[in-house]
Amino acid sequence: MIRLVHVLRRKPGLSLADFHDYWLRRHGPLLASFAEDLGILRHVQTHTLEGDANAGAQRARGGNMEPHYDGVAETWWAAEADLETAVASERAQAAVTALLADESEFIDLPASPIWFAYEYPQVNPSPENVVARVKNNVVRVSYPLRQKASLTEAEARHYWLTHHGPLVRSYAEAAGTLCYRQVHRADTPLNARVREARGAAVEPYLGHAEAWFDRGRAPGTEEARRAGAAFVEDEHHFIDMERSTIFFGKEHTIIDRR
Repeated sequence: MIRLVHVLRRKPGLSLADFHDYWLRRHGPLLASFAEDLGILRHVQTHTLEGDANAGAQRARGGNMEPHYDGVAETWWAAEADLETAVASERAQAAVTALLADESEFIDLPASPIWFAYEYPQVNPSPENVVARVKNNVVRVSYPLRQKASLTEAEARHYWLTHHGPLVRSYAEAAGTLCYRQVHRADTPLNARVREARGAAVEPYLGHAEAWFDRGRAPGTEEARRAGAAFVEDEHHFIDMERSTIFFGKEHTIIDRR
């Protein structure tokens, strides 16, 4: 499947609570009403949690990271060709126009990067049923990242996939990782189209890492400490921390037609 990733900053003057409320209660149902017109298989909102966890995760990586985002909107289609076909109709174009108009009501669109991506599961349950719901102890970590200046995108992707991925998998049990995926930005002209439609001024990321943990069973062992230290040490080999960020959130599934 191909995934549209939109990391969101709220409009100036809008509180985080009001941003999340509008997004969930007004924009979510509007998008759901267009699911068939747009051929959407799945759509998930991840609402960033307030508290010290975001700052703590950044301090663990040196503390000089970008400010965290207010949420992540993600939309899935079966394939890029299916997406192209779905959005070609007049009904789909009308839906896109309505959605873009509503996005501008609560999202700072120029400051909110957007791109298409493909996911590479690393630690993946079967069935894929791990969700960070509001009423459970599971939390989702989102980690939009850019590569170090000394690396090409291809070199960074290769390291991320073939070295960092296996490292994380080797420590998954010790770290209490329920699920971990790498989501790499797709090389597609669709990226320019969605950016232009929203006036996005921030360059898209190389991709993002996503992981799920059960905070009710969070390990405090020496093995867990070593796992966290190993993750962070290896991240510095390929991630430009000052142009990346990390934050925690809870998920709301708006559409699931898989």
